[in-house]
Amino acid sequence: MQQSLLQGFISHLQRDFRVVARHKLDLLNPLVFFTLAVSLIPLGLGPDKKALALLAPGIVWIMALLASLLSLEALFRSDYEDGSLEQILISPQPLYFVVLAKLLVHWCATGLPLTLMSPLLGMLMSLPEEGYLPLMSSLLLGTLSMTLIGGIGAALTLSARRSGLLLSLIVVPLYIPLLIFGASAVQTAIDFSQYQMQLAVLGAMAALGSLAAPFAIMGALKISQE
Repeated sequence: MQQSLLQGFISHLQRDFRVVARHKLDLLNPLVFFTLAVSLIPLGLGPDKKALALLAPGIVWIMALLASLLSLEALFRSDYEDGSLEQILISPQPLYFVVLAKLLVHWCATGLPLTLMSPLLGMLMSLPEEGYLPLMSSLLLGTLSMTLIGGIGAALTLSARRSGLLLSLIVVPLYIPLLIFGASAVQTAIDFSQYQMQLAVLGAMAALGSLAAPFAIMGALKISQE
């Protein structure tokens, strides 16, 4: 039984990775926005490195948050439009693992690249060296939570017309704690070299979301098919 569940989970991972690979341009949108948005900040604020360093944690985190919003609408959209979602809902494979696979693939395709890109953009913002590791660590956990929360919003707005604005209104308020603790982790590491508390909170949010978000998404997806 456990082996069949694992095989089904892996097969869904492979399928979703193939779907993502067929839409490579969609993957570039968050990265391009993230890069351009952060790169333009120094041009607007001027070359003052102290001012840039002070704003860097918040700016990078805000832009990462906004970039993650760009890909949420498409999380379940293709399956909904081609009828695959209906087949998934009635299949014998537990829906929990199907949803978890989709969330994991989405995070690998969006949140992980944003995290890996962050040190370079931190350098453009004159972020001190002490902030690079906290920035990546906080974004690693934060983007995972963004995907989990965003998945709930994407499922709730799946059947709505022009769901992009509605999706943003739902998930952005829920992203605020992530933004606060994420930016605080970087700034605290720069000022005091201690940022474990903020990372622990972000980790707890990600762990709780990993357990609870798939169930909320499952309910929302079933409602969208009624």
